[in-house]
Amino acid sequence: MRRRSAFASRLVRTGAVDEKPSLEDDLRRSVLTGGQQPGTPIAIDEVAAFFGVSPIPVREALKTLLAEGLVEHRPHVGYSVAKLTFNEFRELYDVRQVLESAALRAAAGAADAGHDQQARLAHQEVGEAIERGDDRAYDAAARRFHLALIAPSGMRRLITMYESAWNITEPARPMSHVADHDRVDFQADHQRMLDAFAARDADTLIAESDQHYDRLRRSIGRFAGDPECFADPD
Repeated sequence: MRRRSAFASRLVRTGAVDEKPSLEDDLRRSVLTGGQQPGTPIAIDEVAAFFGVSPIPVREALKTLLAEGLVEHRPHVGYSVAKLTFNEFRELYDVRQVLESAALRAAAGAADAGHDQQARLAHQEVGEAIERGDDRAYDAAARRFHLALIAPSGMRRLITMYESAWNITEPARPMSHVADHDRVDFQADHQRMLDAFAARDADTLIAESDQHYDRLRRSIGRFAGDPECFADPD
């Protein structure tokens, strides 16, 4: 029996067997949760067999993920999980920082006690993930924390762009490569951001966010040459 490819072997179908598969959602989830390494080839026929469909809807779903920056396509080669160069990765962090700063200023003026609670809960979940040493839970909780801070802005289009920029960096799973003490430092940044958010101090909140991104860049820069994470520069 032929062994399934690495990509197909890590797929998970979320719907019931008798339901029409949610190809886009399940393929997107597979990439975003870090289950697929950057650069992993995607065998369309094997994906189709896994979901019990023809190759046509798989290709259509992959075209959507291609537009989202989660996969890439090379003529005569096929699809693979997107693999960024380090410079491209840093560029997306720059984009996130600019978008986050704009949203934080608006959020600080619109937040209420309910928003404070949501941010505190996400912050607590980040801390619990650090204690367990759970990289994937840490990344998911950190994302919820940042989104909790910008959600009160009400800037839906901006938040969509912010999430898109975050998504494109997910296959590299950067937080799985940073040192334990870096995650502790990131959490300390989060605490200062949370304090400023609760105080409705927009200037301090943005300043703390900027320092947080500086720390992220320095930490991730330590493994800029790791071929498992990043593609070679063109």
